[in-house]
Amino acid sequence: QVQLVESGGGLVQAGDSLRLSCAASGRTFSRYTMAWFRQAPGKEREFVVAISWSGGRPNYADSVKGRFTISRDNAKSTVYLQMNSLKPEDTAVYYCAADSKYDSGPYYSPVAYDYWGQGTQVTVSS
Repeated sequence: QVQLVESGGGLVQAGDSLRLSCAASGRTFSRYTMAWFRQAPGKEREFVVAISWSGGRPNYADSVKGRFTISRDNAKSTVYLQMNSLKPEDTAVYYCAADSKYDSGPYYSPVAYDYWGQGTQVTVSS
């Protein structure tokens, strides 16, 4: 079992920055693909970004490319999401997710991930 805990959300204005953190525990972290998803009220869960165990080939959704940056610190079992130039449409609950399996499905699909955090709210006012 893997436990994931997100933190760092808050209420900000458009153009501001936030850094989210996701701390993992329970099993080996360094070989897991990690991802961030987000979900706004009444909408489907949306892929944001995924990062491999090595951290060398992240994949970003087009909507956040150039504004958000994912990173991971395997020694601290933590993954980060640096969010710059925030927009009102970024408002959502942000979830971190872990994929512990090699052949789990597309990286951009929620079904590929077997562990999820409780989420942290990000609200961006105009």
